[in-house]
Amino acid sequence: MTGAEDVTEQLVGVFQNPKLLLGIPLALAGAVFMSLGAQYQHRGVEKVERLSGADGATGLSLDQVKRLLLRPSWLIGTLMLGLAIVCQLAALSLAPLIVVQPLGAIALVITTLLNARISGHAPTRQSITAIVCCVGGIFLFVSFAAIFAVEKDITDTELFTILAVLLVVIIVLGACWLILRHRMRALFYVIGAGVLYGFVATLAKAVIKRIEASNFEWITLVCVIALVAASAVGAYFVQTAYSSGPPDLVIAGLTVVDPLIAVLIGMVVLGEAAAAPGWVLVIFAIAGAIAVWGVVGLARFHPQVLSESQELGITRGSGDQPGATPS
Repeated sequence: MTGAEDVTEQLVGVFQNPKLLLGIPLALAGAVFMSLGAQYQHRGVEKVERLSGADGATGLSLDQVKRLLLRPSWLIGTLMLGLAIVCQLAALSLAPLIVVQPLGAIALVITTLLNARISGHAPTRQSITAIVCCVGGIFLFVSFAAIFAVEKDITDTELFTILAVLLVVIIVLGACWLILRHRMRALFYVIGAGVLYGFVATLAKAVIKRIEASNFEWITLVCVIALVAASAVGAYFVQTAYSSGPPDLVIAGLTVVDPLIAVLIGMVVLGEAAAAPGWVLVIFAIAGAIAVWGVVGLARFHPQVLSESQELGITRGSGDQPGATPS
């Protein structure tokens, strides 16, 4: 059998899976709820900042967090994100992680359109290019992952490895936040949350599989605790990112970094891409680089970022960008 025939057979097999055909629309529904939730939560954070008179860009204070819990818009957004999580978990129970996670990139397109209408900041040519790179890069990355990756059960040793790496990631992010938070802006929080949520998705998949197999041992309980902890830290990062960046920048980071991390864990730790030829690994690297470049580009050229003169700690567009004619 030739290489082309082998790829065709694998691709057809993927879409003949009835569970996959149900998991995909659930993942898409989750993307819609994520977009709506991002808008409402962003609105709630903005109102809390305005009422408290304090900027939360370097980290929301305890008082601001308490105020958020009383804001109807933020609570509605949280409910929407809760529905997004339910849809995603349901999709993960039916379809492979590498197929479900990247479909969240649809949320970026929806959020961009919603934010443009609500904020009045029409996307510029540069920001549209960045969004296309985000969505195109991640879909290219996962299209090949869906064809060549093999889903496997996660062993106890692999779970230990994932938990150990997650612990290191949380320590590093926590240290950066404590030492450099006055220099950090939206991009740091967005990438940090995306990395954590990539681990959350992987652990959630592992827990779901073990519950289905009636194999709920102590290490599964540890996974649940780690999942909750990573989710809590990630949620705090997301809310802080809303205070220093537009919602579509936040969603861009999450929908790019989250699946990239989840798929990388599957490839490196779980060996799900062991059968992939070398040229596919090259495509993975190129597609991932394009997607990440899109996130950085959106942070540089997003019209709302430029118009509000936010300091992201990176070089932004040229001086004439704020007045550029929207495309």
